[in-house]
Amino acid sequence: MNVNFWRKYADTFIVSIFKNFTARRLLWVLLFYTVATGILGISLLPGRLQLEEGQPSPRDFEAQQSIVYESEVLTEQAREQAARDVEPALKVDKAVLTQMEGEIRSYFNQIKNVRADKTLNEAEKIIWIKEKVGLVLPGSTIKALLTADDNTLEHLEKQAVQIMRRYMEPGVQQAALPTARQNIVSEVELLAIDKSYQEVLKAIYEGVNFQETLVYDLAGTAQKRQEARAQVGPVQVKIQKGEKIAGKGDILTAAKIEALQRLGLLKARTTYANFLGLSIFVLVAFVLIAFFLYQYRKEFLANEPYIVLLGLLLILGLVMARILSSFNGTTDTSMILGYLAPTAAVTMLIAILLDTKLAIFIAVILGLFTGVVNGYQFQFAAVAVVGGVTGVYSVSKLSQRGDLMRAALYVMLVNVLTILALGMMLNYTLYRLAIALSLGIANGLLSSVATIGTLPFLETAFGITTSVKLLELSNPNQPILKRLLMEAPGTYHHSILVGNLAESAADAVGADSLLARVGAYYHDIGKIRRPYFFIENQIHNSENPHDKLAPTLSTLIITSHVKDGLELAKENRLPKVIADFIAQHHGTSLISFFYHKALENEKAETISEADFRYEGPKPKSKEAAIVMLADAVEAGVRSLKNPTPGRMEGFVRKVIKEKLEDGQLEECELTFRELDTIAQAFVRILSGIFHSRIEYPDQVLKEIERRKAKDAAARK
Repeated sequence: MNVNFWRKYADTFIVSIFKNFTARRLLWVLLFYTVATGILGISLLPGRLQLEEGQPSPRDFEAQQSIVYESEVLTEQAREQAARDVEPALKVDKAVLTQMEGEIRSYFNQIKNVRADKTLNEAEKIIWIKEKVGLVLPGSTIKALLTADDNTLEHLEKQAVQIMRRYMEPGVQQAALPTARQNIVSEVELLAIDKSYQEVLKAIYEGVNFQETLVYDLAGTAQKRQEARAQVGPVQVKIQKGEKIAGKGDILTAAKIEALQRLGLLKARTTYANFLGLSIFVLVAFVLIAFFLYQYRKEFLANEPYIVLLGLLLILGLVMARILSSFNGTTDTSMILGYLAPTAAVTMLIAILLDTKLAIFIAVILGLFTGVVNGYQFQFAAVAVVGGVTGVYSVSKLSQRGDLMRAALYVMLVNVLTILALGMMLNYTLYRLAIALSLGIANGLLSSVATIGTLPFLETAFGITTSVKLLELSNPNQPILKRLLMEAPGTYHHSILVGNLAESAADAVGADSLLARVGAYYHDIGKIRRPYFFIENQIHNSENPHDKLAPTLSTLIITSHVKDGLELAKENRLPKVIADFIAQHHGTSLISFFYHKALENEKAETISEADFRYEGPKPKSKEAAIVMLADAVEAGVRSLKNPTPGRMEGFVRKVIKEKLEDGQLEECELTFRELDTIAQAFVRILSGIFHSRIEYPDQVLKEIERRKAKDAAARK
């Protein structure tokens, strides 16, 4: 008994959850979140083997397939070797030259100071030069130096600096310093100067601290090594099927581990932290989508089919990206299959079926997911985002199916430019770049084909009316429109004119002009049931059937065209958005003609105004309200005598004012400014329809009639 009780309780609880709309929404979101996390987390499943460089191989490894790939490990090793082979760059240290020149000039400055000192006699000056200046020379040599004129001293200083620079300025390393010093001394001995002066220069050079002037150039060496690395191209590795990669006990190198990874024999090590991080990342993305819908498209959150459709499209994009990424690792070409991820197809479908702003936001989210799926690589995410956003812009003004093929061209072009830029940034080889560009072109084409192929099914499954569906409904060959033309031609002509008025007005206020036009085409299809009870279908000067009917019965017949229209819409499977025009295009308006006729025939207290009103509802959208106004304006303007632009404008504004005062526009979002714009649009179209015509002279009219009669006789 307890078992039955708990089973019954569980069944009741489950049923209550599925009956609760909020609970169902949360369940859908949880389902899509779980699926998305699972798809992204497949690559994080633990690998069968964990191998490390420098450790022995646990078993023999043989290639199960032939592959060709660019080895990052061997490429890096080749580049490092090229950098090591570069000879170090050297440069002349100017500071050392300046320092040695300063020491030479310091000796001569001290000599000059001693020569100029009047307080010292000759003997004291000789002692001073030996002890203080540090020149160990015979007294006679110092005496000759003290008695030399200033020009001679300046010439000696100049010669000392020039000889030092001649040998040291080209660059001398430490090992060559003794040779350089010896060469300098030999140069001094060849000078055409007094022997004592040569000894002075030699003594000065003995006191100078000679240092190497050719030193190691850190920046220059780094530049040369960088250039050497850049000259080394990618190293391609070819592995044949059955080739032994590593034997049991062999020490594993980085190149061997890379080969095993490319062959799919190894997988990256996964921890619980990886799964947790991925789960948080997906959660953040879903929360951002929810916030976006709450902020900008709150009505979507109240529509369960929209939530399901959005989730399915997102999952579909992830599944396709995951399937493509599963081929990574077999060939060099397959490493860039991520460029085929169909983000553009998903975003175009969302833009057409749901909303363009939402589609742009999803393009970013799905692009990030694509990057995760393809091993956290930026280039695939970038192409997915750019292609997806381009697809949205391409179909934002969709007016015919051919626009979807034009969208393919736009996506292809943007993909090519983006991949070309990324290829140059990532140093793609010419072959790899060509393959990547081909995939980008294929992405645009396949995205458009996928959108065209799946759009009708999604429209039908989720009951969404897209602009493409509206274009199909606007075709005059639609069965219900052909019936309207044949059975109620006046109403058909009236509907076409209302469509022109509504389309122009909707376009002027930023509403959906295509929806307004198509809604106008179908708004009066209910008149097919009893066409001759409506004045536009009555033959000129024929008897009006309402003359023999009571006003209440006439009102019932007139208002029944709304109910009849809804029944015909259901029979012909017209979308709900079109059926709304049928139900709302009169709102709860008063049929004033029959109401006042009833007042004339009966006592006022016995007449209820509510009996002479349409059942409604009032227009809920801008487009439905515009069709209501266009319907009233077109029907009434034909009764105007001499319809000049001024009279038509006055009549149009009168109709709009009456609808406004009657409360028919309370539930739509039209503003007073928009109503003024609508009036101007109506007048502009009506002026083109009811323009003044040329009055032909009598003789011209007679000639036209004669030709018509002649043509008729010839046809007989």
